[in-house]
Amino acid sequence: MNLSEGLKLKTNKDISDCSNEEIYFALLELVQELSEKKVIKNQGKKKLYYISAEFLIGKLLSSNLINLGIYDQVKEILLKHGKNISEIEEIEPEPSLGNGGLGRLSACFLDSIATLGIPGDGIGLNYHFGLFKQVFNNNLQTEEKNEWIDKVGWLNKTSTTYDINFGEFTLKSILYDINVTGYNNQTNKLHLFDIETIDESIVKGGIDFDKDNIEKNLTLFLYPDDSDEEGRLLRIYQQYFMVSNGARYILDECMAKGSNLHDLDEYAVIQINDTHPTLIIPELIRLLVERGIELDESIKIVTKTCAYTNHTILAEALEKWPIKYLEKVVPQLIPIINELDDRVREIYEDESVYIIDKNDNVNMAHIDIHYSFSVNGVASLHTNILKNNELNNFYKIYPEKFNNKTNGITFRRWLIHCNPLLTEFIEELIGDEFKAEAEKLQDLIKYINDEKVLQKLLDIKHSNKVELKNYLKKTQNIDIDENSIFDIQIKRLHEYKRQQMNALYVIYKYLQIKQGNTPKTPITVIFGAKAAPAYTIAKDIIHLILCLQELVNNNEEVSKYLKVVMVENYNVTIAEKLIPACDISEQISLASKEASGTGNMKFMLNGALTLGTEDGANVEIHELVGDDNIFIFGEKSDNVIKHYENGDYDPLDIYIKDKNIKEIVDFIVSEELMHIGCEENLIRLYKEIIRKDWFMALLDFNEYCKKKEEVFKEYENRNKWAKRMLVNISKAGYFSSDRTINQYNKDIWKLQ
Repeated sequence: MNLSEGLKLKTNKDISDCSNEEIYFALLELVQELSEKKVIKNQGKKKLYYISAEFLIGKLLSSNLINLGIYDQVKEILLKHGKNISEIEEIEPEPSLGNGGLGRLSACFLDSIATLGIPGDGIGLNYHFGLFKQVFNNNLQTEEKNEWIDKVGWLNKTSTTYDINFGEFTLKSILYDINVTGYNNQTNKLHLFDIETIDESIVKGGIDFDKDNIEKNLTLFLYPDDSDEEGRLLRIYQQYFMVSNGARYILDECMAKGSNLHDLDEYAVIQINDTHPTLIIPELIRLLVERGIELDESIKIVTKTCAYTNHTILAEALEKWPIKYLEKVVPQLIPIINELDDRVREIYEDESVYIIDKNDNVNMAHIDIHYSFSVNGVASLHTNILKNNELNNFYKIYPEKFNNKTNGITFRRWLIHCNPLLTEFIEELIGDEFKAEAEKLQDLIKYINDEKVLQKLLDIKHSNKVELKNYLKKTQNIDIDENSIFDIQIKRLHEYKRQQMNALYVIYKYLQIKQGNTPKTPITVIFGAKAAPAYTIAKDIIHLILCLQELVNNNEEVSKYLKVVMVENYNVTIAEKLIPACDISEQISLASKEASGTGNMKFMLNGALTLGTEDGANVEIHELVGDDNIFIFGEKSDNVIKHYENGDYDPLDIYIKDKNIKEIVDFIVSEELMHIGCEENLIRLYKEIIRKDWFMALLDFNEYCKKKEEVFKEYENRNKWAKRMLVNISKAGYFSSDRTINQYNKDIWKLQ
């Protein structure tokens, strides 16, 4: 049966007579059937289990059609019947199962694991409302529930269920699976655990709900507000629910394959993605003891089975839970955790490596490092900082455990799907092998002096800018100039990522234009970011950006040359529109603070040039493209680390001594902005910048402005800019998640 006939059978009428909704559900059903046929029933002896609190998988229809090799056929069939596949794609709700880079990375990894034919599944939770839906009111971020689960969708309910015991009650789980189909290869699974007793109706306004009612709220939201004790306890309930279900599922599957559990490491490798799933270590030990294995051997088995990925050096992200919280939620784990800590104390006198610290906090990362066989960072700089600074005490103990696995992205979504014009052109130039072997993009470099190729790259970029212009007008009623420079910063809102420094530049540029210093080509500065609901300063930064958007865009004198856009509810779908249209990729985190970044890779792949610090994977991008094809500024990581160690950074001193910086920072509390914004928010942010500025925006600000002006000047030489675009695209192959996963498998998992 061909695809056209298959679609007619699914809809029970001619495709021309179907609504877009009917076609969408028919395609969904067809894809489910085709992907299920690619599930490998006998996957070999040993299998990977990738456990993560987040899987930001994005919309799945087009991604699956591409990976099944039928996207172009379906597109042509629909076109013949007067249907537009883009309109059908818009019907699909975006799964709200992640937040930022961590979740997007795990989604890319699942794609690559299936693409490479590796036996491996994801394990997580089925969040009903995800993080939250971001809505702007009065230039402030507000949060609403993000409903995405349809009665008919990608979630497949299974018969798998477990009774999960907490301190004071037991909850029955239910498992849902989402098929993860690799590019021209097999289908693996994303296992998402949920509870039958979930009650969506308890969310009354915004994202507020009763945090104490665990049997009704457990899987409602990703990262529930932890500004109070109830929220912190709920996070532990979530984490234990995820790992206890995951551990039981892993043991059951391994035993079904023939494991006697003494040989668990021969059947399973568990990759712990950041510290959220850490409790799987004591839980697995507990379950093995419960099944008759001695404690000493159980600890050795689990240590040989688990591997840990560290994603950050930020203290706030290296989770610590008061032991009294764990005693309330999971008292059955306390004897195990105490035993694990005792064993560390017997060997080492250094308090900094203990699991339970002097404040009776349980350090999750310390459990991961002591009781796993591998500890990896996610970019060369990040891993070196872990080894030489942040985790040096552990590196001295376990040098053999530490290794680097530089992050990657899946080219199927971040090139083939989101930038079909560029994909088609690359295919014309070098064939289609790059779709499976990203390193083949290097063949593009032979066109570095081909004027027609360079002009075509510029034309494609312009077309993508027009598409973004139309999308923003349609979805958010925002007008932008497709002939302007698109300068884009999209990522989670956090002070270390320094959106505030970019906002200060907008003020600088606004004041410059008011003084008559106008840019040759207009500039559109685009932001996209969500701030955690309890992260006050992050929300204040969003407020500043939205106030600047109103001020700048409504000023006739300035808006001819400068526009500011803060896209609402930034997500994967919006990223797929922004990234192909970008000219300048803002990667301006404080050096030493960004573990890797993956947005930098997506922009690079789509021909944007990086303006950034020597941080995270920017370092490796710099090495690959060379000095002429990236714009680097800012204090180096070693010096930043010294500033923190010495406590010698004083933003107030910079503010007082530098008249330029003082004028710009003072503008935050100027009459112009106060008239638009909320006095409380703007004054609080102003004080934060001049008194604290923990991530040193003022330290790098002047150099940032200077470098940014240089970038805008360089943009005017269109031929030279196109050459730089070509170099970036040609060198992006290294950042394929296929390469990353191959390295994980070769060095850590060792799967067939």
